[in-house]
Amino acid sequence: MRTVFLWFFDQDRVASSCWTETYKAMSRCLQRLDVEKRRKADLIALSERIDVQGQEEAMLRPEQMNQLREIRAKEEDLLGQIGRLDDLVGSAGIAELAVFHPVDTIAKRLMSNQGSTKGKLAQVIFKDKATAPIGTKFFSLFPGLGYAAGYKVLQRVYKYGGQPFVRDYLAKNHGSTFDNTFGAKTGKAMMSSVAGSLVGIGEIVLLPLDVLKIKRQTNPEAFRGRGVVRIVKDEGFGLYRGWQWTAARNAPGSFALFGGSAFTKGYLFGLNDYNKASWFQNFIASIAGASASLVVSAPLDVIKTRIQNRNFENPESGFRIVSSMIEE
Repeated sequence: MRTVFLWFFDQDRVASSCWTETYKAMSRCLQRLDVEKRRKADLIALSERIDVQGQEEAMLRPEQMNQLREIRAKEEDLLGQIGRLDDLVGSAGIAELAVFHPVDTIAKRLMSNQGSTKGKLAQVIFKDKATAPIGTKFFSLFPGLGYAAGYKVLQRVYKYGGQPFVRDYLAKNHGSTFDNTFGAKTGKAMMSSVAGSLVGIGEIVLLPLDVLKIKRQTNPEAFRGRGVVRIVKDEGFGLYRGWQWTAARNAPGSFALFGGSAFTKGYLFGLNDYNKASWFQNFIASIAGASASLVVSAPLDVIKTRIQNRNFENPESGFRIVSSMIEE
């Protein structure tokens, strides 16, 4: 006699369960942090006195100072874990997608355009919808939304969830090297920058989704009516075309993204623990990091986009694209 087990799962229930368990884990981290602080409440209160702040090493006994460092390290670890769990949910990626996908489409179409846009800007941005009503124009800026959703959520989970792990590894194994080379304050920011750069290079594993998104945004004819499964089957590793230029773009871009944010928190706001930044401080630091990333990565981003928007059967090398850009 044979027993057959039929497995079934409810997608909505699984998604809801995932969210619930993630927020439970975040809640437990906060509870653990509260317990740790209660255990050393007297010491924390002492360290927060106005006459002690900034002079802890002079005012506290060595054993008190060691306990304070231990508490702060635990606090940073727990708050960092909460941040990673928050990124894991991917809600930030979805919100970013809804707001910035049209802007990204415009940017990619402008990057793909060769020659002057004078007198034809609307045609470059809206393509065949250039003369359509404004509502139709707006919704024409959402091609490739499905690919973008997958890419953006996975990117945020990988990038913002992975960078803290790499940073913690560097701090644990090479922290003294950074401190001795750059100083304690700058060394901490440099660790965030280097960790971001390393994670950014690894982001090329998500390149196929980015390629499909860009083709939908700029050159939908390249699909020729094929679905994603058929394209993956036909093209295979061809979807990774231009990975070298992508890595070359991501390395300095992610270095500047995380480094700009870290330097802003450390030098502009004087924070020793970046996890204690307020909403406004995170907002300003994010602007600084994004602006720095844009400045250093924009030229390579143009090359990457032009490589990826080509027809599958008509690829073009990055160096040829650079040559064409110089001639423009």
